[in-house]
This record gives sequence, structure tokens and C-alpha cells, in this order.
Amino acid sequence: MTAAQRRERERVDYLAMMDSCASREVIGLLSDKWVTLVLRALGDGALRRGELAREVAGATPKMLTQTLRSLELNGILTRTVIPDVPVRVEYCLTELGHSLLGLVLTITEWSEGHIAEIRGARGEHSSTT
Repeated sequence: MTAAQRRERERVDYLAMMDSCASREVIGLLSDKWVTLVLRALGDGALRRGELAREVAGATPKMLTQTLRSLELNGILTRTVIPDVPVRVEYCLTELGHSLLGLVLTITEWSEGHIAEIRGARGEHSSTT
């Protein structure tokens, strides 16, 4: 096998490993701009759609809907239709969602404690390039 063939095989193996990587999949879910805000909003209990929209200020209705659907699809929250007049819809974290919330809160706390350092490093880097 030539060196080029070996490198190509290693590349294919690496890409296959990345496709099946659980942490990559979860980080992909968390990297959505609105996911962490929705999780934090639902951390204290169920909220109706309008309440969530107020809590997650800045999210367009379309983006909020997409985020909620994704979280429901992934088992992070439940959507409950309450047959009142008018019909109400509530969103609530599942047990899985609550377990993820702890991680999100830890990341949030770390971020708030280190953002000045990150911004400083970014500024130093841009002034040297």
C-alpha cells in the first residue's frame, strides 16, 4: 500500500469514526443558537409557547419553533396540548432534558467566569496578525 493510499484509508476511517461519535452529535445539538436559552427557560418548569417566546427574546417564531421541534424529537422536552378554549400548548423538560440542563448551567457559569480572558486572547491574537 502506498503512502497516499494509507493516508486516504486513514482519512476514511477518521470520517467514519466522526460520523458515529456521540459527543459530536450532542455538541451539534447544543450548538444551535437557541437551545441553551430554551433549556434555561424551561429549567424552572413548564412554559407556554408565548411565555417561551418572551424568555428567549430575539428568536424569531420560526427559529423558536424549529428549536422546540428539534428538542422534542431528541427527547429533551415534551410538548403537551391542553384542550382549553383556546387550545394551549406547554413545553416541559424531560428527565433527559433536566440532566442536560445541569451541563448547560455549568457551561454558562464557566463562560461567564472566563469570557473576559477569551475576549482578551482574541484581541491579542488579532493585533499580532
